[in-house]
Amino acid sequence: MPTCKHLALLPLLATLNTALAATSTPPEVQLLLDELRTLKERYQVQQQALKVLEQRLRQIEERDTSAVPSQVAQAGANKSGSGYGAQLKENAEPPSSVENIYQEASGFFGSGTFSIEPGLTYSHYDSRQLFLNGFLALDAIFLGNLGVDQINADTFTFDLTARYNWGTRWQVDVNAPWIYRETTYQSAGAGGSTAEISEAKVNGDGRLGDVNVGLSYKFLDEGPGKPDAVVSLRVKAPTGVEPYGIKLDAVPGNNNLNIPEDLPTGNGVWSITPGIALVKTLDPAVVFGNLSYTYNMEESFSDISPQRGVKVPGKVQLGNWFQFGAGVAFALNERASMSMSFTELISQSSKVKPAGQSWQTVIGSDANAAYFNIGMTYAVNSDLTAVPNLSIGLTPDAPDFSFSIKFPYYF
Repeated sequence: MPTCKHLALLPLLATLNTALAATSTPPEVQLLLDELRTLKERYQVQQQALKVLEQRLRQIEERDTSAVPSQVAQAGANKSGSGYGAQLKENAEPPSSVENIYQEASGFFGSGTFSIEPGLTYSHYDSRQLFLNGFLALDAIFLGNLGVDQINADTFTFDLTARYNWGTRWQVDVNAPWIYRETTYQSAGAGGSTAEISEAKVNGDGRLGDVNVGLSYKFLDEGPGKPDAVVSLRVKAPTGVEPYGIKLDAVPGNNNLNIPEDLPTGNGVWSITPGIALVKTLDPAVVFGNLSYTYNMEESFSDISPQRGVKVPGKVQLGNWFQFGAGVAFALNERASMSMSFTELISQSSKVKPAGQSWQTVIGSDANAAYFNIGMTYAVNSDLTAVPNLSIGLTPDAPDFSFSIKFPYYF
């Protein structure tokens, strides 16, 4: 490439070229002319190369300044700024719907350090059982007592959850539920007649349920080939009305039906639940899964008998349970997102120990409750979100359905 010194000599060489052309051309002069011609050709080639490079540079600059990053391509509200499509510029923000997907899936809330989440849940449980006490005659005729029981239970739960985010990895939360229950009992077959049907309704006034406190730690940030990972530890206190010692009363006119005098709002024991949650963004969706184990502590009670006029002190050991779930969520637009998930809870049998006796397993106290969940998040504004969810019971131990709506507000 010619230097500035060479470029400055070009006019002088051109003048010399003209002067020499007017005279005779000795060999040494012709050699200088050939060298000058070669130098001029190289200069023109390099000028063209510089123009091409300049055009490419302008194209790159124009593309960088005019390009608008896609907001829907942000990483599922991942605070590390990776994944979920193309990465946004530092001054860009992901859409609220994608923020909400990540917050609901991982349990961590957004840019604020504190949030309050009021929620309302309605659950319906409908159970029918047929009891036969007798035998079949001629393989076709039933002789004995016949009982048909039906239970319709409705539960309304208003709960308030407060969360505090400490740094970028720690979070503590407390949840306090307020529970109202209404259960209708029906029984047919009094005196062996299916025409005799009795019905009784029991209402449980709105009272405090079991308050629980949780601590979470995010030990892994999402990256290529790895998800966000959060471990948690939750402790539940027996602040609600315990179910032990609640007396059963027979319904007049039907000795097949006994109803409780009250409805509990808690299970009466302390419990500890460790768990882990994983969240991974896969454009254009967010997949998540969780696993937890609940250990119920042994508790002593002054009365565990359901019989009227009888008081029996004893101990209760509720069955421990596993719970796991997995699901997927995706953004519908700037404000709304939708999720679908499956959750299952498998519980061991419970045991009771009346005073002076050995431990007894409660028959039928084990459970397998599975749910299919359909949820949605809607960003009302930058601070308030609406989160409705419908859970459909898939097994007899699960409620028929539950509908909840929560309103997390971030400060």
